[in-house]
Amino acid sequence: MRLHRLEITAFGPFGATQTVDFDALSSAGLFLLHGPTGAGKTSVLDAVCFALYGSVPGVRQTPGASLRSDHAPVGTYTEVLLELTVGDRRLEITRRPAQQRPKRRGTGFTTEKAQTWLREYDPATGAWNGLSRSHQEIGEEITQLLGMSREQFCQVVLLPQGDFARFLRADAEARGKLLGRLFDTRRFAAVEERLADLRRVAEQRVREGDERLLALAHRMAQAAGALDAARTPVEGAAGEPGLAAAVLTWAAVARTEAREALDVAGLRLAAAERRRDDARTALDAERDLAARQARHADALRRRETIAERAPERDRLRAALDRGVRADRVAPALALRRDAEREQAAARAALARSRAQLPADLADAGAEQLAALENRLRGELGGLEPARRAEHRAAVVAEERAVLAWEARADEEALRDAADWLAGWEPRRARLAGHAEAARDAVARAEHLAGRLEPARRRLAAARRRDALARGAEAAEARLAEARERRNDAHETWLDVKSRRLEGIAAELAAGLEADAPCQVCGSTDHPAPARTTAGHVDRATEEAAYAAYTAAEETRTAAERELAVTRESWAAARAEARPAPDGDPAATGPTAAHAADPAVEGLAREVEELTRLHAEAHALAGQAHTARQALARAEHEHGERVAAQREAERRVAARTSRREALDQEQVALDEEVDRGRGAFATVAEHAARLERRIDLLTEAADTVRAAELADRRLKEADARLADAAYQEGFATPDEAAEAFLGEGERRGAEERLRVWQAEEAVVADRLAEPGTAAAAALPPADPAAAEAAHTAAERALREADSALAAARERAADLTDLSRRAAAEVHRLGPLREEYERVARLAALTAGTSAENERRMRLESYVLAARLEQVAAAATARLLRMSSGRYTLVHSDARSGAKRAGLGLHVVDAWTGNERDTATLSGGETFFASLALALGLADVVTDEAGGVRLDTLFIDEGFGSLDEQTLDEVLDVLDSLRERDRSVGIVSHVGDLRRRIPAQLEVVKERHGSAVRLRAGGDALNG
Repeated sequence: MRLHRLEITAFGPFGATQTVDFDALSSAGLFLLHGPTGAGKTSVLDAVCFALYGSVPGVRQTPGASLRSDHAPVGTYTEVLLELTVGDRRLEITRRPAQQRPKRRGTGFTTEKAQTWLREYDPATGAWNGLSRSHQEIGEEITQLLGMSREQFCQVVLLPQGDFARFLRADAEARGKLLGRLFDTRRFAAVEERLADLRRVAEQRVREGDERLLALAHRMAQAAGALDAARTPVEGAAGEPGLAAAVLTWAAVARTEAREALDVAGLRLAAAERRRDDARTALDAERDLAARQARHADALRRRETIAERAPERDRLRAALDRGVRADRVAPALALRRDAEREQAAARAALARSRAQLPADLADAGAEQLAALENRLRGELGGLEPARRAEHRAAVVAEERAVLAWEARADEEALRDAADWLAGWEPRRARLAGHAEAARDAVARAEHLAGRLEPARRRLAAARRRDALARGAEAAEARLAEARERRNDAHETWLDVKSRRLEGIAAELAAGLEADAPCQVCGSTDHPAPARTTAGHVDRATEEAAYAAYTAAEETRTAAERELAVTRESWAAARAEARPAPDGDPAATGPTAAHAADPAVEGLAREVEELTRLHAEAHALAGQAHTARQALARAEHEHGERVAAQREAERRVAARTSRREALDQEQVALDEEVDRGRGAFATVAEHAARLERRIDLLTEAADTVRAAELADRRLKEADARLADAAYQEGFATPDEAAEAFLGEGERRGAEERLRVWQAEEAVVADRLAEPGTAAAAALPPADPAAAEAAHTAAERALREADSALAAARERAADLTDLSRRAAAEVHRLGPLREEYERVARLAALTAGTSAENERRMRLESYVLAARLEQVAAAATARLLRMSSGRYTLVHSDARSGAKRAGLGLHVVDAWTGNERDTATLSGGETFFASLALALGLADVVTDEAGGVRLDTLFIDEGFGSLDEQTLDEVLDVLDSLRERDRSVGIVSHVGDLRRRIPAQLEVVKERHGSAVRLRAGGDALNG
């Protein structure tokens, strides 16, 4: 990193713009930044830090502090510009902090937001290219290029007041953070983090496996239930050694106890089944005895009941006997009733059918009606061909109508297709043209958009330019008027002062007193005191004239500042309004004539025209997709219409031959229908009329024959009924009808007789049973007690069965869970091995392993090597500064419980002892820290890919050195020029001004500090 140029405006103690040419200072290798206390030496370093990081060093950035200079005029922005080279890139950083500025409208102030610009120089074109205006992007870019944060930059490059020896006395962790950023050892820290992540992942996987194993052990303890093993479950936590063996051992014991419990439960179930069978046998015996005793008692009661109802049984048998004889007459009686009903129905049907016949057929017999029916059926059979022809004619007519409709539809489709295809080529050309124009409009809109925004910016800049030009003219007029007033006031003040000096003797004489000494000569004698003349001016008049001159001078200064700001804004607006730099060196003010300056009216017309053209192109470009879709749809429709046209032509050809065949068939069908229709409108009407007459004749003939048959059957039924009643012993048919029993009555009587007979047989059988009679002689049975004993045996059996099922389920669950636990232990084996391996590596690289005796992290181990190089490089300079007395050495020894690796000690050659750097005196600490910082810069620069630190600043500390040590320190710093490196010393020690020729002096003035560059005592710039 090399600094080239620094511009400071309204920053800290600097009211006006100050420029520091670091190239001129760095050419000497060693330069001095000096000035009186409070002039702003440290503010120059603050400006460098602010330009790079957007803030000043932490010790000087107090809350509420403002970076703006109190000497800066209103309207001047606080700004810092730094030009530097990092690596092979030359950059320019400009920063403005948040600050107050006057409102553009009205009175008062408003807060201007912080702004940042980053540009890079392109040696090929010789131009500065803008990179970014984002605070965040610029901050990340600078931090990445420098490889240091703001605090590290201040510690290594600036070495500020009060923190000069912080790195020397820092602990291992603080040194590690700084060295890690400088040497980019993040990859080693990444290895540590990666191993730690792998350890955590492996540990989590092992812990999850142990938790699953513990969950299985818990489930096995639940499944064990009342076993002895359940009272001593597995104890332990996930990750503990020996957990897997403990779970498997407990599982084996639990399985053994479960199998033993299963065997005991089986024996208990067999004993319960035997007791249940015995109870069941006793219960069945008691129930059988009770049943036989009950049957004997029931048989005795039923025999008494049968004897009491004997008369009723005899009467029922007599009625049933008469009913049986009447039943033998019942068929003849039923036949007679059926014949009578049949005759009545046949006579009624005959009357209805004769009423529908013509009058000439009202008395016709069955033979005559049948003959007429046969003749009409022959006539109906002759109409069948005509009926078929009439039906086919209707179908043909419908088909011809469909063909006519299809013909009209195809003719219309052909006309429509022909009309559409006739205009296809012009339409296709029009749609293709629209699509091509839309595609061209897309490119034209993009081109116009690229021209429109710069044109708008130039128009706005031209309007600001013209407004600022008018403002500059007014400011010039105000400045000229202020200058005239200032000159007049100055001349008036000088005139008043001269006149007062002319009359000063009279003014002094007016204060003389008798016997009092004169203020001028001291004499007490005043022989001829001067007299006041006309036009004498007193002290108050002179002071008033001076006050008026001072006010006029301030007004002139304010007018000059206003004019300068206006001209600067005008120049910026003028440059922005031009399409390209005009390179006119004669353009020195806004009132000068510039032929290249575009007019507002012309720019406005250009913007308006570009806006119109862009809007038209944009609107047309927006139709590109629609135009492409329209063209695609039209081409698709063209294909469909051509195909439809061909299909319609094919259908027309096929339909012509079909229509001719149908016309011929229609003529033949019409002839057949005319023959069968006769006097009726249709053949169907003629056939329907014949069918109705045939139906009437058929029905009439049938009713005549049915009536004759019914009369004959009624006569036969009367004769048969009289003969049947006489044979069964009844005097008349009516007597037989009265003795007749209905089906329900007869069946009821028979059922009651069968029941009585069955009851008598059952009672006799039961009373004759040997077991029943013997049971009646025994004591009464007690089935309730036997039932209770059986129920208890059943309950004991169910309990034994449930116990066996539970024991079997428990044994199965424990076997399954044991198998799953064994599988889980087998699966966890490789995971445990992986975890132990990764954990060992992670602990070793993190410095927490017992194998790592010095508790040194991997990154610390790498940084320790770098620190050893830094200590060696620092020792080369420290030996010269301390006249060979002190040497810096790296130490990797542990200090208490802290980790080792980044310790730093000093070896005193006078005593030969190694001691802590905190024991050095103030001067010794200064040059030891300086040597360490320079060594650090050397190692960082020499490191491949490291940041080259070509510019260093040392802020104070030289006052603690004696003359000899100061010479040695300056010799060491002066030797840095051999490596093309420059060191800036910030100090007000007077002896350094004589020793260091190249100087940057900060001068404290009334209106703000200023910087002056001197070489060999001669001022180079001011």
